[in-house]
Amino acid sequence: MEKQPLPDDGDKTGAPDPDVGGDAGQPAASEAPSRAGWNSKVEYFLAQVGFSVGLGNVWRFPYLCHQNGGGAFLLLYVLLMLVVGIPLFFLELAAGQDIRQGSIGVWKYISPRLAGIGYSSCVVCFFVALYYNVILAWSLFYLGNSFQYPLPWQRCPKHGNVTEKECEASSPTSFFWYRRALNITDSIDQVGSFNPYIVGCLLAAWTIVCLGMFKGIKSSVKVMYFSSIFPYVVLVCFLICGLMLDGAAEGIAHMFYPKLSTWADIQVWRQAATQVFFALGLGFGSIIAYSSYNPKNNNCHRDAFTVSSINFLTSLLATLVVFAVLGFRAKKRVMTCVARNLKQLQWQHHGDMPTFNLSDPDSVDWRVYSSWFNQHKETLANLTDCDLEKEMQTGVEGTGLAFIAFTEAMTLLPGSPFWSALFFLMLLNLGLSTMFGTMEGILAPLRDRFASLARNKTKLTVASCVVGFLIGLLFTQRCGNYFVTMFDDYSATLPLIIVVVFETFSVSWLYGADRFLDDIQAMLGWRPSVVYKYLWKYVCLLAMLGLLGATTVRMFMETPKYMSWNQETASEVRLPYPGWALAVLALLIVFAMLPVPVGFIYSVLQDRRRPTSRHTEAGLYRIVNFDETPMTDMTDPDRTDDPDRTHPDHRNGFIPSES
Repeated sequence: MEKQPLPDDGDKTGAPDPDVGGDAGQPAASEAPSRAGWNSKVEYFLAQVGFSVGLGNVWRFPYLCHQNGGGAFLLLYVLLMLVVGIPLFFLELAAGQDIRQGSIGVWKYISPRLAGIGYSSCVVCFFVALYYNVILAWSLFYLGNSFQYPLPWQRCPKHGNVTEKECEASSPTSFFWYRRALNITDSIDQVGSFNPYIVGCLLAAWTIVCLGMFKGIKSSVKVMYFSSIFPYVVLVCFLICGLMLDGAAEGIAHMFYPKLSTWADIQVWRQAATQVFFALGLGFGSIIAYSSYNPKNNNCHRDAFTVSSINFLTSLLATLVVFAVLGFRAKKRVMTCVARNLKQLQWQHHGDMPTFNLSDPDSVDWRVYSSWFNQHKETLANLTDCDLEKEMQTGVEGTGLAFIAFTEAMTLLPGSPFWSALFFLMLLNLGLSTMFGTMEGILAPLRDRFASLARNKTKLTVASCVVGFLIGLLFTQRCGNYFVTMFDDYSATLPLIIVVVFETFSVSWLYGADRFLDDIQAMLGWRPSVVYKYLWKYVCLLAMLGLLGATTVRMFMETPKYMSWNQETASEVRLPYPGWALAVLALLIVFAMLPVPVGFIYSVLQDRRRPTSRHTEAGLYRIVNFDETPMTDMTDPDRTDDPDRTHPDHRNGFIPSES
């Protein structure tokens, strides 16, 4: 599947292009080569799936599913994905494939006053790339420490014969994460020095991204053959191993037990919609960028369903793996708890002594002990309950799942260094494929918009990675983990929702849903169902506005907090952000959304200064990607004769289309 220069794509405004000559479908010798194209459909799928399937599928989706009703959350997620996620995903795929530009060019084509939407997408992508690559740096650090036995987070360090107090009061995995890897401060106010190990790993992470991106999709797709497929191999290996572990059945049953009552909670709907939104990568501009390299007749409708289904099934697979392994970990913890309590019971003379064998803890079922404890807990001293539910909830969200809970589970497996190296290599590849998509969401629109950047693609890529590394040093300080949390929670969520609201409104109302379906029909040769018109105009738009409102209300009603590590108590403590951090949060959101009003105002002012003849806009905006190899001829002759395509005001979205 390859691309070629189309005669009407040199200037989407319909103005004459001085660089184009000759007959339709036969570019003149002086014409600049068109955009790059995928060498095969497999490459395109690897890129789209690699971008949409990321770390959130492994550590965010299982946590949300567990906290919000198990099987009930899965049903809600599928419902929202079908009526909101896939239609919006299809919208972005079709827009990129039809207009064949990055996010800036797509929304400028629909209306110059909407160009700011594309710039906002670029800003958000940059924010995400900054902290996302830090997570890759952490994965590299753990990967490097996995090649030793025993694993360094398997036991508490000792100074002579004295065990490290902070480790003894918490756990070996928590101590290694907070003290050895991060050397974290007690709060975001305490800056601390740079962590040299993480600085080195961050440099390595950005170097890998740069080497994979420096030739655009031609080089990144070669890496994706490994980075997009390898995580599935690892997940299947972990699933096979996990299902054979003692406690896996309890973990999976606990995971999927449906609690339909959670559907009555508006927060569950908000979290499900947000997860659909981020799982598919809506609003980043990466979907648009990748699809813009497709030929015009590519079946993007089928792609939308295929990629979304793969994304969901990957989340399901990861959830099975996570809770099979966490069930094994929880069962081990519970049985250790039972053994410890039975040992204490041997030294006590209690009137209500249990009937089970105190001298053989392994023969005692934890459910029997828990039932006995709950019946007599008022009269029991120095004993604790051993609850599988409580153990399943310990450290199962975000970085806590990957770097604390899962690492502890792997220390219990035979051949733990092998499984540890495999796991963190998987995280690294999941993150890399997402980083490639995120960077493409930044670089492709800029190359399309500015000719000088298009002619210096390699320099742009290297410069972007260098800037990303330098700014990313902020996250390598001892308090850097708190800034990662801040960026993850606030720099992308609200701005991206607003971006998608504008996208949906501009296509379905300004440009016109019927006209957009006409364009898709011209591309594919058949017209998608009219259901999409009503989904885009009403269901998706109202759903995104509802999500925007719920997210905004939650941000103002609840004081923003972050999870800190208290070294003295060796425990996690939730603290409110200080005033200066709240100001940074506000600036992140404002800066990400600023291009939208600025672009609108700039376009209005330009219109007022411009002569009345719209034909004077000729040549203001064209595809400018000069250094790619032109692909084979895929010209659609019907599109060159469409009168709307040559009308100078077509891109403004106010001219009714002809059937």
